[in-house]
Amino acid sequence: MTLRMLDDQLKRLELGERFVRRNPLYYGAIHRQLAQLEQAGIEQRKQWTQARLRKILQFAARTPYGKSVGGTDDIASWPLLDKSKVRDTPTAFHSGRTWFTAHASTGGTTGMPIDLIRSPEAIVAEQVCLDRMMIGLGVEPTEARTAVLRGDNIKDPTDLTPPFWRYALGGRRLLLSSNHLTEATLPHYVRELREFEPEVLWVYPSSLELLCRLLSASGETLRIPRVLSSSEVLKPGAWLLARQILGCKIADYYGQAERIAFAFGFAPTQYFFLPGYSYVELLPHSSDGSAPAFEIVGTSLWNEAMPLVRYRTGDLLRLPWNYGDTEIEQITYGMCAFEGVIGRDQEVLYAPDRMRVLTGIDHIQREVEHIVRIQVVQEALDRVLIRVVPARGFSEADAKRLERNARNKIPRSIDVRIEVTETLERTQQGKTPFVIHRPPVREAIRQSGLTAPERG
Repeated sequence: MTLRMLDDQLKRLELGERFVRRNPLYYGAIHRQLAQLEQAGIEQRKQWTQARLRKILQFAARTPYGKSVGGTDDIASWPLLDKSKVRDTPTAFHSGRTWFTAHASTGGTTGMPIDLIRSPEAIVAEQVCLDRMMIGLGVEPTEARTAVLRGDNIKDPTDLTPPFWRYALGGRRLLLSSNHLTEATLPHYVRELREFEPEVLWVYPSSLELLCRLLSASGETLRIPRVLSSSEVLKPGAWLLARQILGCKIADYYGQAERIAFAFGFAPTQYFFLPGYSYVELLPHSSDGSAPAFEIVGTSLWNEAMPLVRYRTGDLLRLPWNYGDTEIEQITYGMCAFEGVIGRDQEVLYAPDRMRVLTGIDHIQREVEHIVRIQVVQEALDRVLIRVVPARGFSEADAKRLERNARNKIPRSIDVRIEVTETLERTQQGKTPFVIHRPPVREAIRQSGLTAPERG
């Protein structure tokens, strides 16, 4: 049995938590190592990272891609790696250690479906990082009662009758639908959360902001002691709103399906890269006149099955003008804070009632074959266009699968149209955003009081 089959069967059971994501063969050692590095100075962090990096580069050098570029155990011998290369030929990045691996796919912020495999160590390392966030919040991760308000598909988005949730992990986890949260359904959510009494609420930032604004507008009160946030930008204003409305302590973290960089913060604008997770580089990108932007480039230190070297995330952060090589190095090794990742809060749509934020839009293209890329354009609150750049072999069956996926996230009150095209819309800066909101949508959201995404 492959690890993928095992994880699919057990992912909501205690056995899955214990023997896949917290595999005792790896968990204790990885946890201890990351904990030690967080207490270490920069020289010790650099020495350990460089030693681990050489080991990973040896696996990477065995891949077809590594052989084609002449990569060695010296990071300087490797070129920067674009997402498109991994998307087009994912098996070229397999090291040969693919028997006991987990498969995954991602659309990410770019809308490019990418097929990935992860080694057992990589799966456990990711879980260790998440557990360290929970520990930082003051709870035991294997025992905490956790409510989840993220991208789970609980039911048809047009069905507005409760329940809008289901339970997992023997009743220890409450999975709530973000796409059904409205002013009308809020009382059902409040009652269920009060009865469940979560120790932690794990959220998308857009869902957290919506919940808090609905609570504020309705006069309802709800206290949740801790919030774990990820997958979108958590703006300082939303962070402070959640503290005020829920009375919570917050941890926010940044990562990707490719698992090549991990950063976290327990206070607004105070983020740190987690030492020992990956080798991070900051590539000069652009400047808007206020502060220069750097692109996050990462190399996994744990995924021996599919080692991605100098992988360009497309995600940006800003640093002060006076930061030089010394300060940048301190940031990449987690010794110095930065304000946070910018430009990742555009992956949502808005429902016609203006108070529903539809999340998980980056899941629409997952597991749909023969697609190069998609772009989602919300032309009006009740109208969405999905542009598809097809790969060879794209068929009506692929289009229908894409539409079915879309309907898992988008209610039927919104018209959805699929358009096959050879080109996608770009910004004046030459960027190709995954989600585009037309001016009428942005104006409607502005009037509703929600935070509209910033232009890309």
